[in-house]
Amino acid sequence: MHPDHFFPKKFGKNVKLPSTLQPLNWLKDRLSIFSHTDHNMVNGHGREVAFLNGILPTDAGSFPDKNVSFDQLMARHSGSEVRFPSINAALEDGIQMSRTANGVKDAVITDPQRLFDHLFSNPSAQQKKRQLDLIDRNHSVLDKVADQFAFLEKSASRFDHERLDQYQTSVREFEKVLENRRQWIGKDKPTFDISGHYANVEPTLRHDYNAIFDMVSYAFETDLTRVATVAFPRTVDYTAIEPVTRSYHGCTHNGKVPDITAELVAIETFQIKQLSRCLQKLDSIPEINGDGSMLDNTIVLFGSGMGYGGTHSCRNLPILVAGGGFKHLGHIDAATSGKNLPLCNLFVTLLQRFGLEQDSFNTSTGKFDLRYS
Repeated sequence: MHPDHFFPKKFGKNVKLPSTLQPLNWLKDRLSIFSHTDHNMVNGHGREVAFLNGILPTDAGSFPDKNVSFDQLMARHSGSEVRFPSINAALEDGIQMSRTANGVKDAVITDPQRLFDHLFSNPSAQQKKRQLDLIDRNHSVLDKVADQFAFLEKSASRFDHERLDQYQTSVREFEKVLENRRQWIGKDKPTFDISGHYANVEPTLRHDYNAIFDMVSYAFETDLTRVATVAFPRTVDYTAIEPVTRSYHGCTHNGKVPDITAELVAIETFQIKQLSRCLQKLDSIPEINGDGSMLDNTIVLFGSGMGYGGTHSCRNLPILVAGGGFKHLGHIDAATSGKNLPLCNLFVTLLQRFGLEQDSFNTSTGKFDLRYS
């Protein structure tokens, strides 16, 4: 996000939101915008993979949580209670931010129709049988692997034991996925009508993202899942938005030229508009058996793994948190003694709010004191 149009000029509550964040003005009292927080990384390409876990894949072996992104920690925590542990959606594949402990990228669904089929289409009786047969066959394979694993472990070196431990963790997680799939195969999915997004109109970028966010919102409402990521990759074409004529990536390298910067701000304002529309929908849904709206009970993180694209800066990342029942603080100067806040400190706070008993996460040095009622 272009810093001059994302961060308010002053700190504290009731600050004036800059142009990019204006679509969220209705939510200003339930927002926390963080200045001076990042992963303390050297500037450069390829750092976006660390956005949700704070570390690069090459450094993962030195950390207890390894490559796992914090959204997937949440998915692991609640996955057995819902049909889909998580949803990962975008209109292009490109941002590799959502990962398992072994560094495997969580698959991104890039077609709204495919996302609809995945979430809301019920399989036929024949398809259900094939799915159950496949689960049984996979269990058979896992049983054989377990026998081979036990034999190999006896003669493994210390380094190999670490690799085998990662592999064993992966197998256990896959077993849980299989069992979760089995229990849901016989249950019908909720119904959702996607036709309104495309009735008598040619699909546009706005229609597609509206459809994605609406499906995610309804998946939360019906408890299909409790974790979702929606990405805006640099490969998405924004030229249908006025006055954009360049690629998204080209606009980030703007050299602070006003015309090019204006195109970038238009793209980023569009993204915030899509987020705002989704949050308004969540805010309109009463929380079932709870207090407030679904938004009040949903933790929303928006941000980027890059601070300023023009210089590939990985410092002072654009981060905001909404909803979640937090006592929000407006625009926060998160620096302490001249040092930026480790973003993983905020992730610890969000993980704890989600219900995980976790006091650290990768590069964290503590947690950020964002209180909730």
